[in-house]
Amino acid sequence: MPLVRENIIQMAGYVPGEQPGDISVIKLNTNENPYPPSPRVLEAVQQITAEQLRRYPSPDARIFREAAAQVHGISPDMILCTNGGDELLSLVFRACVGERDHVAFLDPSYSLYPVLAAMQDARKIILPYRISGTHWEFPAEIFNLNAKLLLIVNPNAPSGTLADLPTLSRIIRDFRGVVLLDEAYVDFAPANALPLVREYDNVIILRSMSKGYGLAGMRFGYGMAQASLLAQLHKVRDSYPCDAVAIAAATAAIMDQAYAAGTWEKIKHQRAHISAGLRGMGFTLPESYSNFVLAQVPARVNAGELYQRLKTANILVRYFNLPGLTDKLRITVGTVEQNAALLTALKALTAAA
Repeated sequence: MPLVRENIIQMAGYVPGEQPGDISVIKLNTNENPYPPSPRVLEAVQQITAEQLRRYPSPDARIFREAAAQVHGISPDMILCTNGGDELLSLVFRACVGERDHVAFLDPSYSLYPVLAAMQDARKIILPYRISGTHWEFPAEIFNLNAKLLLIVNPNAPSGTLADLPTLSRIIRDFRGVVLLDEAYVDFAPANALPLVREYDNVIILRSMSKGYGLAGMRFGYGMAQASLLAQLHKVRDSYPCDAVAIAAATAAIMDQAYAAGTWEKIKHQRAHISAGLRGMGFTLPESYSNFVLAQVPARVNAGELYQRLKTANILVRYFNLPGLTDKLRITVGTVEQNAALLTALKALTAAA
């Protein structure tokens, strides 16, 4: 008798981006914010007492929910806090998807989705993007789906492209299951889908404190949906998913909107800068609304080899050896200095190719 379920034996696990131990490495591979969190975050963490660590934390992160509700203009009962955005995804799968149920997601997209589907022994409906040059478009099939769950990253990873609100509304209106809009990168975009939460009862929006707020090391995320739907997710969550330090840090971060917005503007400015630099070297890339770009290498260049040569030069980017991505590199937007080093290295490496 096998010790674990057969579908677990057969599946492949999620592979995270490389986390180097050497701090001198220019790390542009996992879409972390290159800027530190608000100074208020460190102040909040330093004020954590031994008594707070001795006790269990708030089970629903009430103080964060109240702060986020004020920022987003919704009720606190429309917010569910989780141990990173990934936990919210797990909760949605746990609550909404049974064995052999259908789960739909776009491809390429977040590579955790098929892993979660396999864990649940669900049936996957893979929706390939219609890609023409640098233009990424939803396939027609997305408007006529029969599934329990539909997952859409918006802005998309790894392309950085953004679907508009009317398109998303049309999809949600005609879909009978739950639609999860993964907005982990939306802080770098000109618009978000929060209005759809107020309009539809089958929508969940995922937000992360890792990207826009510089708290990837804290693992704090949250979902926004109508209270009736979140009440069902509450039933399947862990007892104390967010620790006291993370709750304090995330609350301080989201309350300092001026600081966060300042880092977003720096990143957007640098995104435009490195996009122009890459295009000037012969790379092609779609317009990104995230904190990274997806760059197709010039025809004479091998993307896998270029990734390795950058790594040798102490610059990490992300290479996906997957269909449709083998000629591309996903590059996180770094600081001015990091981006300058990247462009200088790429210019030398591509000229020698």
